[in-house]
Amino acid sequence: GWRVQHNNVLGPYKGGIRFHPASNLDEVKALAALMTWKTSLMGLPYGGAKGAVRVNPHELSERELEAVSRAYIRAVKDHIGPDRDIPAPDVGTNAQVMDWMADEYGKLTVKPEPAAFTGKSIEKGGSQGREPATGFGGFVVLREFLKIQDTRYKIRDTPIIAIQGFGNVGSYIAKYLSKDGFRVVAVSDSKGALYEPEGINIEKLAHEKEMRGIIDRGLCYAVSGHGRPCQTFSNEDLLTLPVDILIPAALEGVITGKNAAGIRAKVVLEMANGPVTPEADTILEKRGVAVIPDILANGGGVVGSYFEWIQSLDQKYWSEEVVLGKIEEKMKEAFARVAEAKKEYNVNWREAAYVYAINRVANSMI
Repeated sequence: GWRVQHNNVLGPYKGGIRFHPASNLDEVKALAALMTWKTSLMGLPYGGAKGAVRVNPHELSERELEAVSRAYIRAVKDHIGPDRDIPAPDVGTNAQVMDWMADEYGKLTVKPEPAAFTGKSIEKGGSQGREPATGFGGFVVLREFLKIQDTRYKIRDTPIIAIQGFGNVGSYIAKYLSKDGFRVVAVSDSKGALYEPEGINIEKLAHEKEMRGIIDRGLCYAVSGHGRPCQTFSNEDLLTLPVDILIPAALEGVITGKNAAGIRAKVVLEMANGPVTPEADTILEKRGVAVIPDILANGGGVVGSYFEWIQSLDQKYWSEEVVLGKIEEKMKEAFARVAEAKKEYNVNWREAAYVYAINRVANSMI
């Protein structure tokens, strides 16, 4: 296991803890640096950190998972805390894991410290709105982008969208987009993908997936809305569908130098961390595809964590409506900063996001 602290010039370290069998130190270092730039871009009083344990949580019993969670905190307890380093959930971890970790930390410090962790359950001091925060933030960013989009993208009045990944992030952004009038025509998970050109009933899909656990052909009848099955195909094929907006919301490195030329979307909204490789980035830019980078698009998660931290410090809690309103305000501010940097420096969206984020950290270190 590891905990990497990258930079804290703007405030306490902040970053998730992942449980994954392929985790390694280089990965954690890279993700810790990414958190520094993300918290900077979001205008938060945080630095960047990341943690991981090389383990497959799906192979552990609940008792074993709790034992690993508590052991990790015993190993890093001297390096974390509400004003030093504030962990959160990540891949393979959840509110229950955070509850165990927070409880163990409280035992070790001999006093409850709810602000030492975010992503906790509501019953243990978590925040309303924390669960949909990442997906909601991405929805806000996309909506702001479409308000000022360059006419060269020629996006329809009712944008057509494909979403790779229907976990927490993908399902929530799909719900918000569908409710706002966007047409979501394709979704996928690790088992397969669905395509319905007339639009998928996202509410039904979410319900059916919760019942079945996977996206498969049986779901087509439930979500198509006209009594005939939709199309099923591979997760990879979803990336090259003829849509306006492609949202990779699952794994890193899915759009590569090998498949970037086949991307037909006009906009890629990075809801996963690093879904577009550097080689693919270059190809997409040459083809005129706008890529809205992960440190902006999925920043709603850490913004939600920030508001949970504030509530835990004050022991005063807000409704989901209030929390999401505060997240929306932060995301709009971050988008406006990136749009301004893009115009000032005449660079792409990713470069503009990094220009602002790195400058804020660098100026604070002078």
